[in-house]
Amino acid sequence: MSVGTTKPALIEQGHWLTVRGCKTVLVVVHTVTFAQRLREVFGLLEADLRIQVVFTVAPHAFGNGTTEYLAGLGIGVVPWEEALNTEFDLAVAAGSRGVHQLRAPVVRISHGAGHIKPLTDVSSLKPGERRPPGMLSRQHLLHGDRLVPAAVAYAHERDVVQLAQSCPEALSVAHVVGDPCVDRITAGMARRKHYRRALGIEAGQRLVVITSTWGRASTFERLDSLVPQLLGRFPGADHRIALLVHPNVFAGHGSWQVRGWLAGCRGRGIVLVPPEADWQALLIAADWIIGDHGSLTAYGTLTGATMLLTSVNGREMSPCSPAALLSAVAPVLSPVHPLAEQLEYAARSRRPGQYAEVAASLSSAPGQFHRRMRAIVYRLLGLGEPARPAYVAPPPVPPSLARWEAATDAGAVR
Repeated sequence: MSVGTTKPALIEQGHWLTVRGCKTVLVVVHTVTFAQRLREVFGLLEADLRIQVVFTVAPHAFGNGTTEYLAGLGIGVVPWEEALNTEFDLAVAAGSRGVHQLRAPVVRISHGAGHIKPLTDVSSLKPGERRPPGMLSRQHLLHGDRLVPAAVAYAHERDVVQLAQSCPEALSVAHVVGDPCVDRITAGMARRKHYRRALGIEAGQRLVVITSTWGRASTFERLDSLVPQLLGRFPGADHRIALLVHPNVFAGHGSWQVRGWLAGCRGRGIVLVPPEADWQALLIAADWIIGDHGSLTAYGTLTGATMLLTSVNGREMSPCSPAALLSAVAPVLSPVHPLAEQLEYAARSRRPGQYAEVAASLSSAPGQFHRRMRAIVYRLLGLGEPARPAYVAPPPVPPSLARWEAATDAGAVR
């Protein structure tokens, strides 16, 4: 639909709706990763008959698979161009691209564990100026001199302190709400045994979860050295291995290519978890988590798993991030020693409270995300909140590893 259309299909459709007079909330989804985080927000609105939630997929380099992910949830989307031509009472986004064009107040939320990766575009920074993380930067919060979001949700008080230095114009709309993944993982810890049974982890078996973010210095980038280590030096049936690869890797390279690169793992007890899967239960079920500077590795510190890092690259981490804190206390995997020996050594040498500072850095409002986030959204909508608590559900029960393995094999055959 071209710019300047006076009667978008959304408005036309409104004449035929059964429930009318609703406040309209636009959920702007850029990637699968952003969609997974936004579920924590639009899920707060789904049962309210006063609110109509509309979804659109905004252009993004890693947008492949996003529409299909939403379709799997039973969600249809309106074209981005149409969303830009329609007025909404509120918009919610986890990314910044294009949101300044929306005809609605915008709520921005973060999409990871703290703010790990520093700003990549440094063209507007002064010589010697430290690179702030994206969501704390002027580039991601301002359009020209205009502050874009009506509210920005942060996980930790530390973020607001950093914001005062990097983009003080946004302090008036900054809110500390906590982190939904922290709250869900915490709520699910009591169900660890249940998750392990669902995954098919038998008595005496131990689960190794390998996590990878996307981009430079990621676990996936060095799989050429890690996979032979997994295949050739692992004790076999006593251990199960699950690979949690960032959805951006699938979106950037294509699912067929990712599965092809990992073809040697099939039939060897190493399971590639689909990018759309809920990963929180896997972290809770793990005995060891091997990962990089990505969010999932940091979230692993909330669980009872022993942590190992595949690499440490300070240039890819904000110095105040949970990932940077973890790099100072977690052992680093060596490519020249048997993996099983390193796992056992890390487990034996783990100190009580070794990851406590990292876990505490993920949220300064534990257990509060859903309550605080709902309050912000309803205030901006001008509606009273529902007369019930905002429920924090534990992660859903996952499919078995065997089922994921079979799905990966079927995808490879296609």
